[in-house]
Amino acid sequence: MRMIPTSGDGWLSPALEHLGGGGVVAVPTETVYGFASALREDAVDRIYALKGRSGEKALPLQTDSLERALAWGFALSPPARWVAERFWPGPLTLLLHRPATCPDWFAPGASLLALRIPDHPVITQLIAAWDAPLAVTSANHSGKPECPDASALAHAFPDAGDLLILDGGPSPGGIASTVVDVSGPEPRIIREGPITREEVLAAWHGNDGS
Repeated sequence: MRMIPTSGDGWLSPALEHLGGGGVVAVPTETVYGFASALREDAVDRIYALKGRSGEKALPLQTDSLERALAWGFALSPPARWVAERFWPGPLTLLLHRPATCPDWFAPGASLLALRIPDHPVITQLIAAWDAPLAVTSANHSGKPECPDASALAHAFPDAGDLLILDGGPSPGGIASTVVDVSGPEPRIIREGPITREEVLAAWHGNDGS
């Protein structure tokens, strides 16, 4: 296990190198710390092993802009796009129809995938430099509390082998993102989080609260 502070300029290159080699990077977001990997089967399997979680449930994807998400093949209905434009970047995860660009091995049989655009400079810079979506999920053992900072993460995963931790200080949010299924005619709240049901519905119906 290695830990690199992100307060300087020297963290990005080793993080990209680690992703390129199929490694997992623990990275701060505006909610909690997450495990991030490239869309490589061996790397994604490593995240499942770290969390002690079955591979049957697809990992969420994260990208750095709505434009990149659309270019990668994700499609949003007009109301879903209103929600995305209102709350992205931010602590909102949307369940969307699986794009054709997604590799077949990733969550085979799943018709929906979770997508988020985070609002934290470290992970946003990492994704932009990687120039492709990353698989990102909360950095915790399955069923256990999420890790709010790098020290808690290192304590929770003392035997994590080649895990690379990017220490960006405490995550400011501490609450996992709101998850909303926007694949149908009406939004469906899957998990409550920092963004409320009322806020999602208002954006869905074209009222951004301004």
